[in-house]
Amino acid sequence: MSVRGRIILLFTVFNIVIVIVRPFDDVIKLGRRGPDDCKPVVVAHRGASGYVPEHTLGAYALAITMGGDYVEPDLVMTSDGHLISRHENELSHTCDVATRLEFADRYSTKNVSGRIVKGWFSEDFTLAEIKTLRAVEPLPLIRPGNARLDKAYEIPTFQEIIDLVKALEVSENRTIGIYPELKNGLYFQRLGLAMEEKVVEIFHKNGYIGKNAPVYIQSFEVSNLKKLKKMTNLRLLQLYTVSRNQPFDQAELGTGLTYLKMATAEGLANVAEYAEAVGPEKSYIIPRNFLNNLGSPTRFVKNAHAVGLQVHPWTFRAENVYLPKEFQSKGSLFGFGDLEGEIKVFLAAGIDGLFVDQPDILIRIRGQCKN
Repeated sequence: MSVRGRIILLFTVFNIVIVIVRPFDDVIKLGRRGPDDCKPVVVAHRGASGYVPEHTLGAYALAITMGGDYVEPDLVMTSDGHLISRHENELSHTCDVATRLEFADRYSTKNVSGRIVKGWFSEDFTLAEIKTLRAVEPLPLIRPGNARLDKAYEIPTFQEIIDLVKALEVSENRTIGIYPELKNGLYFQRLGLAMEEKVVEIFHKNGYIGKNAPVYIQSFEVSNLKKLKKMTNLRLLQLYTVSRNQPFDQAELGTGLTYLKMATAEGLANVAEYAEAVGPEKSYIIPRNFLNNLGSPTRFVKNAHAVGLQVHPWTFRAENVYLPKEFQSKGSLFGFGDLEGEIKVFLAAGIDGLFVDQPDILIRIRGQCKN
């Protein structure tokens, strides 16, 4: 049996390592729970990014030890074709590249998925160069505690995140999911640095195959998800935002498909043909009024469930500046408010899981799951 595309289970007997290889679809649970066994599903957004600088091994490790079901890395590409975890390909907000004189000449202005962006870009650096940079907190005014850890971590590769997850599965005695987002898919395709094949190759090489694998691959674009559907049986998730009218790839193709059309009952039925779940911005489920209070739930969740889609909205954050008015606490905009209260309203609307920066708060609401 080929090791490629299989789980590798290791046992030690008299200090001898015995390797048993099984497909994910056939693997016995071995008495431990998986990331989808408890509801709501806890998706640790960029790791435990409310406590540790995002997209670092420290943030992912903390999220897992807090009880997060999935860790969520955003992926971009280096010039030599390696997947690294950053929220965007422009690096200056999340690492110390702007202070590195040896890279001053890499500063440039680019059109990234229809937006003019200035700075330093992942696709202009080799992995070896990326590994000399150090991660920093992108929201230091809101999260000064995180900023105390500036430069404590390097930028991880996708493979390093998988290695971390597999190692912590042993100590946690549970299966931990991985929930990557492909950032700016069409943009990287046009640079000759397509991520889709690379992500599938790495997942399959590490034994993640089939719909039972603890994986969701997500994108704000549509075409790359449909392409992935033909490449792998791993689960896919369609993201929705209110910051754009159309997915960038659809605007470039001139299809007229908008996020609002994709959010209708008919649009969700079309999404269900290639995805197993949807990740809408929160306002698709419960919009806020002009006073910044939560309004009434829409039919988004009911319509998504009607066509078999799981619903995992984003992003839940504890700081007052991000919360609806009725859940804000007195004092600083950057202090913690009543995130529990906001989450409970969304759970009552029927969601199946959610993206959260402080995964321990959602774990506290849900309660610890038994193995």
